[in-house]
Amino acid sequence: MGDSSGEKLVVGISSRALFNLDASHEVYEKQGLEAFCRYQIEQEETPLEPGVAFDLVRKLLRLNDLDPVRPVVEVILLSRNSADTGLRVFNSIERHGLSISRAAFTGGASPYRYVSAFGVHLFLSASAEDVRAALDAGFAAATIIASESGNNASDCLHIAFDGDAVLFSDEAERIYKEQGLEAFTASEQAAARQPLSGGPFKDFLAALHRIQKTCPGDRPLIRTSLITARSAPAHERVIRTLRAWDIRIDEALFLGGMDKGAFLRAFGADIFFDDQAGHCESARRHVATGHVPHGVANAPGASQLKE
Repeated sequence: MGDSSGEKLVVGISSRALFNLDASHEVYEKQGLEAFCRYQIEQEETPLEPGVAFDLVRKLLRLNDLDPVRPVVEVILLSRNSADTGLRVFNSIERHGLSISRAAFTGGASPYRYVSAFGVHLFLSASAEDVRAALDAGFAAATIIASESGNNASDCLHIAFDGDAVLFSDEAERIYKEQGLEAFTASEQAAARQPLSGGPFKDFLAALHRIQKTCPGDRPLIRTSLITARSAPAHERVIRTLRAWDIRIDEALFLGGMDKGAFLRAFGADIFFDDQAGHCESARRHVATGHVPHGVANAPGASQLKE
């Protein structure tokens, strides 16, 4: 069957992000591949429990209720399972009523190679190795981390983003790292009318924006938020960048270095994407979080920076 994704938002999800595969992974770690395969086949009629990204995927697929004839979202399974052991995953997808029909089972190899072929806008995985490979290839990707406080019960999908090295390039953050806050602030003021280059999540935000424009005005199904450690006067360049991209973001919080956790909880984020591991660990106390190992903050030997 040929690809007909068109303007759809396409999300690739690993089986360990979609379902709780801790038990079978433990079998693999302790007893090896043959025991893992035998276990999965023996359990293939036993549905897997939801994993860290399950509720996010369910909300994404619910957006297709806007137009059942022309779906606006497709979720594709990208799994290191073989087709044989992956049968349990597909059985669980059916049992949970998820509209997922396309998949790549790579038999232990990294599935990120199929991100481009499927036209994926966002790849979510429990494997940091696969996520880094996808980011290095130019795609939005994040290692998903479970929330410690449960999920957002709202029907509306709330997605929050960090700014530098996520929505935007890390060009400004590099100045901060190399020259300090004063030089960063001066540079951002001087370049206030010069749009920032796009980061790995620019196209994903643009795809969300396209869907938002089709939503009924009285029933928003998606809300987006920029939650950044920037503050005035470094705010102007960010606002003008989004304007130049012609992308709407619903909320923008300029926190000036305050901890983001309470604000993520107040926003009701279903997921928050940030490039710094330390901030992801803080955020996960409140919401599900996607670590984006991209940019200068994730270079070998780099210290954690302002964002």
